[in-house]
Amino acid sequence: MNYTRIYTDSNGDSQFEKKEIALSDHGEVGFLSEKLSVSSIQFRENTANYAWDFHNAPAKQFIILLDGEIEITNSLGDKRIFHAGDILFVEDTDGKGHKSKNIHNQIRKSIFIQL
Repeated sequence: MNYTRIYTDSNGDSQFEKKEIALSDHGEVGFLSEKLSVSSIQFRENTANYAWDFHNAPAKQFIILLDGEIEITNSLGDKRIFHAGDILFVEDTDGKGHKSKNIHNQIRKSIFIQL
């Protein structure tokens, strides 16, 4: 299983990195990752016209997109589009941050899982 990491490099720029979550066979129940300790979980709905200029992640957190599409631009101008079902791990809690905006003019739902 894959996710995209958004982190701050040594120059303070936000970067994208593709990461893989290792899964192991647990028989009939399926393939599972190692357990992670979490501090909180939040459910979020964005307004249809959501667009947020450069900002930092408020905490190291996984974001699971439940519907819609979002465009994220890092501080170097690289853009990526993420879709329903995609998993992000944002940890650029300092540095220059990233921008995010809805692709479609519709309410979008996601789950934040803070570590």
